[in-house]
Amino acid sequence: MSLEKKEKIEQAVRLILDAVGEDINRPGLAETPRRVANMFEEIFSSLTEPEFHDYKLFDSDNEGEMILVKDIPFYSMCEHHLLPFYGKVHIAYIPDGRKVIGLSKLPRLVDYCAKQLNVQENLTSSIAKKLEKNIPVKGIAVAIEAEHLCMMMRGVKSSHSQTKTFYALGAFKEIEWKNQFLMEIL
Repeated sequence: MSLEKKEKIEQAVRLILDAVGEDINRPGLAETPRRVANMFEEIFSSLTEPEFHDYKLFDSDNEGEMILVKDIPFYSMCEHHLLPFYGKVHIAYIPDGRKVIGLSKLPRLVDYCAKQLNVQENLTSSIAKKLEKNIPVKGIAVAIEAEHLCMMMRGVKSSHSQTKTFYALGAFKEIEWKNQFLMEIL
C-alpha cells in the first residue's frame, strides 16, 4: 500500500473519531490513525495482489479419492459493516489424474481469499473457483462456518450464532460425494 493511501486512511480515521465525539488529540488516540492504516494494509493485503500464485502440485497415487483439509482458521471483513467475521474453512477435492496440491497451499489460498472485503457466501465460492482454475480436479467442495461481529455487536445482537455456507463443483454436486463430504465435516 502506498504512503499516499495510508495517509488517506489516517485522515479518514481522524474524521470518524471526531464524528463519534472522541477527542482526537487525547493520548490514547494519538497513534490510532497510523495503527489502523497499518492494520488495513495487512488485513486487505490481497487487494494489492491480483492473483494467488502459490500452487505447488505433487505426484500422488491418490487418483479419484477425496482429499480433505478441515478446520482451516480464517478471518475476513464484512463488506456491509466493515466488521470482522471469522471461523473455519473445510476444503475437499478429488484429483483428476495423479497430481495433488501441497497441503500447506490450501490454508494460504484461504488466507488470500479472506484478506479483502467479503460476504461469506462469496468467500466460499471464491475459494472453490480459484482452486478449480489452478489444479486438475474432478470436483471441489468448500464449507465455511463463521461468526459475524456485525450480527453480534449490532442489530439483532445474536451472539454465538454460526453461519454455514457450502459450495460444490463437479463431482461434489453428486449426492454421494456431497454426503461423504458433509459427514466428514459435521
